[in-house]
Parts: sequence; C-alpha cells; structure tokens
Amino acid sequence: MSTVTSPRARTRTVTMLGPAFVAAVAYVDPGNFATNITAGAQFGYALVWVVVAANFVAMLVQYLSAKLGIATGSDLSEQCRERYPRPVTLGLWVQAELVAMATDLAEFVGAALGLYLLFGVPLPAAGLITAVVSFGLLELTRRGYRPFELAIAGLLGIVFMGFAYSLVQAGSAPDAQALVPLDTGNDMLVLAVGIIGATVMPHVIYLHSALTKVRKLPATKQVLKAQRVDVMVALGTAGLINVAMLVLAAAVLPGLGDADPIMFAHEELGRMLGGGAALAFAVALLASGLSSSSVGTYAGQVVMSGFIRRSIPLVVRRGVTMLPALVVLSLGLPVTESLVISQVVLSFGIPFALIPLVLLTRRQDVMGRYVNRKSTTIVAGLCALVVTALNLYLATSAILG
Repeated sequence: MSTVTSPRARTRTVTMLGPAFVAAVAYVDPGNFATNITAGAQFGYALVWVVVAANFVAMLVQYLSAKLGIATGSDLSEQCRERYPRPVTLGLWVQAELVAMATDLAEFVGAALGLYLLFGVPLPAAGLITAVVSFGLLELTRRGYRPFELAIAGLLGIVFMGFAYSLVQAGSAPDAQALVPLDTGNDMLVLAVGIIGATVMPHVIYLHSALTKVRKLPATKQVLKAQRVDVMVALGTAGLINVAMLVLAAAVLPGLGDADPIMFAHEELGRMLGGGAALAFAVALLASGLSSSSVGTYAGQVVMSGFIRRSIPLVVRRGVTMLPALVVLSLGLPVTESLVISQVVLSFGIPFALIPLVLLTRRQDVMGRYVNRKSTTIVAGLCALVVTALNLYLATSAILG
C-alpha cells in the first residue's frame, strides 16, 4: 500500500529545514578553497576521492549532532559539561577555542582576499571590513533563527553559482579513476589531512546541535526525517562545491609552481576562461569568507556558553579570534599556505568533538528512544579512529622529518 505525503506535511518539513545550511557554510569556507585548489593544481584529480569520502563523513557527523540537540534539548558542549568531569570539560573547551582561532584565520584571510581581488582593498583593511560585515550578519540572530539562516543560505547559494559558472566555462570533469584511493606521498598526505580538516569542521559539530536546540523541535520521527533531508541537501550542495573547486583547479591550473594557488587561480581563470569566470571566483570567495566568519563567531559563543556557562561580548570574542588572521595579513605571509596549515590544525581538533559526540549518541540514558543503532556507532567510531590515526601519522612524520 503506497502512502502520499500531504501538502501540510511537506510544508512542515520545509519549515524545519535550515540548521544544516548554516553548518554547511563552514564546509565551503576559504580553507576549502585553499586545500582543494592546491590539491587540484598539484595532483590533478588524485584527491577527489578524499573530498567525496570526507563529505559523506560530514553528513553522518552533522546528522548525529542535529539528532543530539533534538533528542536532549541541549547542545553537545552542554552535554559534555553535564556528563564529564570538570578537568575534561575545561580541556575540551580550551582546544575548542584554539580551533575557533584557526577557523577565523581561514575565514578572515579568505574574505580579505576576495575583497582584494574584487576591489583592490589592502589585505589588513579588508580583514577589518570582514569583521564589520560579520557583526552585521550576527545581528540577524537577534531577530530569531530564520533571518540568519536565510542570509547564510543565500551566501552559500552565491558560492555554488560562482563555481557552477566557472566549471561550465571550463567544460571539464574527472574520470572514474579519480574516485579510487591512490598511494600518496607525504606532501599529498598533508593536503589530504587538510581537506579532511576543512570538510569535517570541529566547531560546527558543536554548533549544529545548538541550532536544532534553539528551534525547540519535538523529538519525533518526522522531525528527525526532516533533519536528515536538511543534512543531505545542504551537505550535498557543499560537497558538490568542494568537488567543483578541485576539478576546476585540476582542469585549468596545472603547473602551479611556487605561485600562491588562490591568486594564481584567479589570474588563470581570467586568462583562460574570461573575466566572468575570474569575477565569479572572487565573488564566491568573498561570500564564503563573510558567511563562514559569522558562523564561526556564533559557534564560539555556543562553545563557551555550553562548556563553562560564560559568554563574552561579540566584539571581544571577534577581536581575540581575529588576531592571528590580522597578523598573517599585516606581515604579508603566504596566504594560501597559511590557510592550508590552519586546516591541518582543524583536523587535529576533529577527534575532540567527534569522539564525545559518538559516545553520547550511543547512550540510552542520553538519547532515549533515539539512541544510535549499533551499526551507526561502529561507522562513526571508525571515522573518528581513521581521522585520529591520520593526525598521529602526520605529527610523527613532521617530528621525525
């Protein structure tokens, strides 16, 4: 017997969409530009499989975070504070704040680059403009969750259209072998870990549970189904953008040499595909930086409030977390290389958010009837194990030279 979804039920599902789109912005931030463009320019299509695999991991992780917020009525950081000893909670909070600073580095530098490429604004001044605009976006949260979600989703759409236009102009696609894991050298491994760090973002693992908590949605099967749709659509869009970045770089940016990948990408797109492609790239980069900067600040507030029940003015938080980015911009350090390094730092923060998430969502006393299936816990646990192992290998390789 077939069932037909009523118009009213479909409307309710649509109104519950949104949290995953806010989270998805962090999955296409300027750090993704840096890692994906560098990977495509240096290694062609060889790391497309890493982008695809990381995106599937991101879908699972963000759904578990959303489910935690709905099932418990609290976010991940609050659950950690309630369930774990205080020293553990404080340690998790400190590393989460460090991750937030690495996140801001990518967001500010990327938005500043976008302003520079579009309008020639000096990079330090462009960083300050980014701060002002991100404050404006955050002011929307005072009017409820929907205006902020719509603004962020709109900026995500700009990023998507920018790369869709450039990819159509390039007229290229990877072959089937691009999705097959290949043997990688150490340089390629660094980029692979950076791609994972740029795709599975620690701060939005915390944030997504807070976004669903704020909505005060009832813990029902319909609500959880709507969140699955939300995650698949939003993260699927982010995944397509990430693949497009790498494919575009592989198609039109061979022979990168020592040039800055993002600067080189903008110049080569203009030279090979025309001014429209270069403009679309710069606009996408700017939209990515501005939107992810706002989301990063929001996540920082959630983390502090949840772990230590404290909050600080947004101006103070923004001032502290933006300092590393302003240093990079003021000293004229290699911008794309700095972005890649920031994504590797983010990758090291993933287990500290992912492991507590898996441990909590597998507990009947925490999740009630919506506790993870055993298979879900095993898959999520393996994801956390693989990421941790990659980080340890990378750290060991760096120490041993």
